[in-house]
Amino acid sequence: MSTTLPNVSCVAMRGRAMLITGGPGSGKSSLALALMDRGAELIGDDGVTLAQVGELVVATPPPNTEGLIEIRNVGLLEVPTARAPVAIVINLDPDAERLPLGHGAAMLLGKEVPQVDLYPDTPALPLRAEAALEMHGLD
Repeated sequence: MSTTLPNVSCVAMRGRAMLITGGPGSGKSSLALALMDRGAELIGDDGVTLAQVGELVVATPPPNTEGLIEIRNVGLLEVPTARAPVAIVINLDPDAERLPLGHGAAMLLGKEVPQVDLYPDTPALPLRAEAALEMHGLD
């Protein structure tokens, strides 16, 4: 079973995928780009294909935009892509709780994946996303 999710970004860091969700203009592409600057690899921008492989949900580039990431006010950048099992959902939410106790959960293809809501408008966002992956992401 597989599906393509629109309006999400996804990067791989240390072999684990971070699926980035949020409303229009919330900064999904900007976070993906900032994480790429910290060593992540692009899986998909403005869409990602998810497939169940055994017990894992694996993220792969969507066929229509594979290798492209939007840089707002600049244009589209072509980059290499990766594939990885989804370890965490990073949801960009201006109402994110300041000090949550633990994390939430998202359902992807019938599998529960940790979800962390992050306030999107901060220069520390890529650091927070990377910390969320390390603290709450699936191995």
